[in-house]
Amino acid sequence: MNRGITYALFTYIFWGFLPIYWKYLDHVPSVEIVSHRILWSFIFFIIVISFRNGWPDLLKKIKKGDNPWIMFLPPLIIGGNWFLYIWAVTSGYIIETSLGYFISPLFSVFLGVIFLKESLRRLQWIAVATAGIGVLVMTLFYGQFPWISILLAGSWSIYGLLRKKSPLNAVEGLTLETGLLSFPVLIYIIYLTASSTGSFGIDLNTTLLLACSGLMGGVPLLVFITAARMINLSLIGILQYIYPSIIFFIGAYMYNEVLTEAKIIGFIFIWIALLFYSIDGTYFLRRRRIAEAVE
Repeated sequence: MNRGITYALFTYIFWGFLPIYWKYLDHVPSVEIVSHRILWSFIFFIIVISFRNGWPDLLKKIKKGDNPWIMFLPPLIIGGNWFLYIWAVTSGYIIETSLGYFISPLFSVFLGVIFLKESLRRLQWIAVATAGIGVLVMTLFYGQFPWISILLAGSWSIYGLLRKKSPLNAVEGLTLETGLLSFPVLIYIIYLTASSTGSFGIDLNTTLLLACSGLMGGVPLLVFITAARMINLSLIGILQYIYPSIIFFIGAYMYNEVLTEAKIIGFIFIWIALLFYSIDGTYFLRRRRIAEAVE
């Protein structure tokens, strides 16, 4: 349990400080950054799945897949999510990305009601409604709909919904997804290189940052998968708010992004909603354990 908590904390803290890494690449077009992240991630996962001797299982699951959309739609969604996230960070919208990852769990709950016919408990409905009020406050008083946050939360939640129905595990899924996306991005990178308009190879610092972009996504994910097997889901649900909190403070105090009163009030509503959500999840799991112990 203690080791699992350590792994989870490492992952969330790592993800929280990751915008600093992408900020060092803000002189590179977002499309090029994402292209290198996809390509180098694919290379990383090739090494991982080869080391695990996982190719036979992956190919078998792909051949037996009854619904190809479950396997081949997630790459488009996660690719779009990565692009929007990196564009937002490098363009000065770090606070908006933190809001997206704050409301993502609540968005997932809402999608579960619509597509999986899951029922919500009273406190969960209150949490979703409170988060909705927070978004509404930002829209009306800030004068701008937080589309970056909503698209990030929506795409991540939809991706999670599809992955939940996929027969592939996390490493298999990411290997397939980055592999499918690598074909077009490799063509794009070759074009940039041939036309001498790319950033890779211009200077050592930029080249190393682009080449290591795959490790930045792959390594913490593997650590997180290990942590998820060691600790309770309820604890993961509480700890997951660490990284958007770090992102929020980095955007507000390290890069001095504008933090209006409307944003602060909206975030307060979101934090209250997450408090309701966490209390409900903890209470529900505790009651279920008691019931199982009685049986």
